[in-house]
Amino acid sequence: MASEFDVAVIGAGAAGMMCAAVAGQRGRSVVLIDHATRLAEKIRISGGGRCNFTNLDTGPANFLSENPHFCKSALSRYTPQDFLGLLKRHRIAYHEKHKGQLFCDRSAEDIITMLKAECDAGRVQWRMPCKVAAIRASGSGFGIDLESVTGDGAAAASSDSIRAKSVVIATGGLSIPKIGATDFAFRIAKQFGLELVEPRPALVPLTFDDAAWQPFVPLAGIALEVDVETGSKKTRGAFKEDLLFTHRGLSGPAVLQISSFWQPGIPLTLNLLPQHDLAEELIASKGSIKKNLGNHLAQWLPARVAEGWLAANGFKADARPADMPDRELRRLGLSLNQWQVTPNGSEGYRKAEVTRGGVDTRALSQQTMMANAVPGLHFIGEAVDVTGWLGGYNFQWAWASGVAAGLAA
Repeated sequence: MASEFDVAVIGAGAAGMMCAAVAGQRGRSVVLIDHATRLAEKIRISGGGRCNFTNLDTGPANFLSENPHFCKSALSRYTPQDFLGLLKRHRIAYHEKHKGQLFCDRSAEDIITMLKAECDAGRVQWRMPCKVAAIRASGSGFGIDLESVTGDGAAAASSDSIRAKSVVIATGGLSIPKIGATDFAFRIAKQFGLELVEPRPALVPLTFDDAAWQPFVPLAGIALEVDVETGSKKTRGAFKEDLLFTHRGLSGPAVLQISSFWQPGIPLTLNLLPQHDLAEELIASKGSIKKNLGNHLAQWLPARVAEGWLAANGFKADARPADMPDRELRRLGLSLNQWQVTPNGSEGYRKAEVTRGGVDTRALSQQTMMANAVPGLHFIGEAVDVTGWLGGYNFQWAWASGVAAGLAA
């Protein structure tokens, strides 16, 4: 006879463990199911191994969705301060690194250990590693067929079935398949008639045509703070962040942030010298006959960028502004203050930190994360069409959406 639970949470990552812990601690019988052999791998590798677990400045404006108001309820009911209270109870030390981003002092393992302890406090039962072979509506709940998994990820001969009054899908999106990402959440949504917002990689490095990028290859490894923007007024993204030149294109926080807004065929506009109106400063400097272009740019840019930029745009480093027409100085100024470059793609889910899109939130309750047309079926975390900026926002959404479902399931 199948084991019976009040709540089955599928996916033992950030959102899933938070949901299971909250539901268990309110007296619900909970089972947590995951196909991985290691717990919460995405937490483990995040933030360089120290987990950027939230952002002090979290608000609805830091998230992208076709239904932008959806995230407000969960975020307002479980805030960064609430999560910090949990860390305090578990004596986990942390620090602010940059722009409200909070990291563990020691290791991301502290977060995993804390969530596991919270689940244990709620008497959560585990099925791991274990694959879900099927979910079906059954009476006033759901039947779930399970297959045990061997160490290499293959299905083993043994199988099991459980029943649950509520099911919470917390299996994430498609980003970083090498640590187990699958389209499971999207397949279940389709099975039960829910619409999807087309998934695509987000917070991901962007790539460029090899031939067009050749002049910039020598700049690989250089980082500098820039302004970057893309999109129309309605869908515009704009950030001031660090940019990293790579052999294949652009990366660093500036590009990861803007990648969530970028649409194929649309250029990025980058200001490599946001503190300067370069054209006007070069024109004003024409009275100084000694300084050449290389000297001028080297005041504000790394030497390799200054030299490479001049060469890539057809200027000689030893040319003097005093000997040049204003229109050429303006062309050089615009090339740095309004550099327009169009990516030909991205590094894909292999390098994407998150998935943009997912289960259409217009089909879900913003209070409970439950599918309006399928009582008892909830979707949380990265599985739904709520995508945060870089900097801890996606973890805060995992905590908040997990709590919302855990209080309701």
